[in-house]
Amino acid sequence: MAVKAPTDTQLADIAESLGLNLSAEDVTSFKGLMAGYVEAYNIVDRTPDALPLVTYPRTPGARPPAAENPLNAWYVKSTVQGAPEGKLKGRTVALKDNVMLAGVPMMNGSSTLEGYVPDVDATIVTRMLDAGATIMGKAQCECFCLSGGSHTGAQGPVHNPHKTGYSAGGSSSGSAALVGSGAVDMAIGGDQGGSIRMPSSYCGTVGMKGTHGLVPYTGVMPIEIYIDHTGPITATVADNALLLEVLAGPDGYDSRQIGVKTAAYTEALGKGAAGLKIGVLKEGFGHAVSEAAVDAKVREAAERFKGLGATVEEVSIPMHLFGAALWAPIGLEGLTQTMMLGDGYGVSRQDLYVTGLMDFHRGWRERADELSETLKLCMLFGAYIDQAYGKRFYGKAVNLCATLRAAYDAVLADYDMLLMPTTPMKATPLPAPDASREDYVARAFEMLANTSPFDISHHPALSIPCGMVDGLPVGMQLVGKFWDEATLYQAASAFEGSGDWKSF
Repeated sequence: MAVKAPTDTQLADIAESLGLNLSAEDVTSFKGLMAGYVEAYNIVDRTPDALPLVTYPRTPGARPPAAENPLNAWYVKSTVQGAPEGKLKGRTVALKDNVMLAGVPMMNGSSTLEGYVPDVDATIVTRMLDAGATIMGKAQCECFCLSGGSHTGAQGPVHNPHKTGYSAGGSSSGSAALVGSGAVDMAIGGDQGGSIRMPSSYCGTVGMKGTHGLVPYTGVMPIEIYIDHTGPITATVADNALLLEVLAGPDGYDSRQIGVKTAAYTEALGKGAAGLKIGVLKEGFGHAVSEAAVDAKVREAAERFKGLGATVEEVSIPMHLFGAALWAPIGLEGLTQTMMLGDGYGVSRQDLYVTGLMDFHRGWRERADELSETLKLCMLFGAYIDQAYGKRFYGKAVNLCATLRAAYDAVLADYDMLLMPTTPMKATPLPAPDASREDYVARAFEMLANTSPFDISHHPALSIPCGMVDGLPVGMQLVGKFWDEATLYQAASAFEGSGDWKSF
């Protein structure tokens, strides 16, 4: 893609957009001075890109017919067989469709990206294949991952595996639905506001958002570097710990990975809950949208921990109630500037830039009307704030995240983990095709209050099923200290081993 020098008209228009008043002579002068830059860019263009090698054979696969896709949870099925031996030998995995699998289509839930085929494997893909996993294909996700419901993807809604016509949660909707239905053993999700944990709550799966930077994000389409996480969704705690062992650790590309501390997470299994100190977060219950039956089921789960020998006490962190508000400037302005206006990556980060994605994704500008209503809303407000107020609110919100983090850490100094509902409600009915924009958006964002604060505080958070209400799962969230995912698995394993959660 060779670079050409700007025309006089182009340069004059750019100058005007930057508030510069240039004469015709100025334009000619600046244009001449740019010749060296044009040549430098073309040297970059002629030099082969430095991308990781793709090592395991695969085929493009195909979208399965409706009869083989009853939950509409698959985007593309394509089998990629990993190494003959390894920790994940015999395990089947679905990838959220924002994870790059070279040679296999990826649309990240948006018609504007349909037709894009990555030329690299995400780091986590290589790690799973090296560990012997069998990748079965790409799971549907929400339009550019901007929904906690499962109704915004361009290929239609994903259904809950426990009740057709109900939300599977989002944005890793297909991932949780496939695991919850037993179609695969494991799946990869992404989490910027709760998108691993919310669908896990709705679908009755185990979902871990590790400490920020624990799992490399390389080769996963970003939203915003401050909140980007990826991680495992599984049917059992043991499988979740096993998959995280394979995924975790620095990869040499991802600039989020600062001071990473990994552990043999499976060694925490079976240790029991005796001696653990669990703080039941008062502010995690009783929200305006909370369902009383969901709150009650999670409180019953807390009592069950007492029976397992843990110390369980109520704690209060008032700032938790402001977490979602702090998330808004980071999430809204970040996604607008980075994922959309920044062609998926933006600038000023030391990462692996997948330029093929950047080139293809630019096309959304000619097809913006096809984006989901949730993404339109977020972009409109993010762009408005930038134009009217600049970036001060983003900066102040990041600064205040340190205060939020300290509020959690002050309590976690005395407790091993916090406990609360993952989502304040169980799965809701999918919006009707003729639903109002207001209902469409409400079903996408109403469940974020207990999950989004930990995307910006960066603490590890695990959702596990703890019971059923009206035939639908209820999720319990455990939040731990930085890099202490092992203790969360210890507690979750003890809880899971105490009985069949569906009967709780």
